[in-house]
Amino acid sequence: MKYKAMLCLLLMMAGLAAVAQPPKGKATLNTTYGAGTTAAGAVDAAKLPSLLKNDTGKVAVKVKAQVLDVCPKKGCWMQLKINDSTTAFVKMKDYAFFVPLDIKGKTIVLDGEAFQHITSVEELQHYAKDARKPQEVIDAITTPKREIRYTASGIRVVE
Repeated sequence: MKYKAMLCLLLMMAGLAAVAQPPKGKATLNTTYGAGTTAAGAVDAAKLPSLLKNDTGKVAVKVKAQVLDVCPKKGCWMQLKINDSTTAFVKMKDYAFFVPLDIKGKTIVLDGEAFQHITSVEELQHYAKDARKPQEVIDAITTPKREIRYTASGIRVVE
């Protein structure tokens, strides 16, 4: 019985290690990740602030946006351009899929939910560490941040 439990644990750890990697290949035109999506019906990311207003609820919306940054460790989060002064932070639904690191700079369409979120100092510092920011930048994060968040169920590279 003890060996079965150990074997089960080892298999689970191996499975997690295999999952926690960016997908192989390049983020080329029409490549999809997660549940996939089409470009039809997507709204420009610049409309997200007005769609969300100051509401705390989630809004199901298909968005077209440029990727400004991606988690360099495994492609598990992205930063999207909303306008010249605003970005949105994207996580993949249920941590079920990641994106290639070369998706940075590409324009994508995302299916999912957008919402307002207050991100804690600890979480902001965690993402700054993931992004390999210098320690002085990480240490300068001392206040929570209200931001647009997006949970993506499907992503398509469109430009």
